[in-house]
Amino acid sequence: MMNTIGLVAFALVGSTKAIREEFDLFGITIAGLAMAFAGGATRDLLVLRTPLALQSPVEIALGLFGVALAIGVRIVLAAPDTHPITLVSDAIGLAAFATTGAIVATDAGVSAFGVVAVAKINAVGGGAFADLLLDRAPFILFEDFYANCAVLGGLAYVVAGTVGFVGSTAAALCAAVTVITRLAAVAYG
Repeated sequence: MMNTIGLVAFALVGSTKAIREEFDLFGITIAGLAMAFAGGATRDLLVLRTPLALQSPVEIALGLFGVALAIGVRIVLAAPDTHPITLVSDAIGLAAFATTGAIVATDAGVSAFGVVAVAKINAVGGGAFADLLLDRAPFILFEDFYANCAVLGGLAYVVAGTVGFVGSTAAALCAAVTVITRLAAVAYG
């Protein structure tokens, strides 16, 4: 479920960035799919799994749905990249992918540090790759708190597991901490 949410949200955000740069439809699609899949593919390679995007046409369809949403949002809104819909989608995608990364890393049996690292990489890797495609310095290198939101979410997942909250409770805590800290960072600069 979290992976599905993240795929759609980050495909929307990546496509919106490409629309702002006036990419054509192919470029918009590539940027959206890159943001949706690059972090998860990196995560899967780190835990010795075949990336889901190479296994499931459903994953690609979800990414394309996010691209289509971005195009629809662009038609309706004048400045979609700064609109609250896009900012909230980005926070939700960050939280969903941090949570997915933490779950996959835990299932792979990595250390607590590994869980936090994989959560962060899963959450921010796609956006960093999309920024490179857009010929920009990756957002995570200069944005004040973006990647740290995923780190805090990953830490919340680890702490929850340590004190006995596992499964959906740990996942919900990870997602909540990530999205709340990201939205607070956006709101308060």
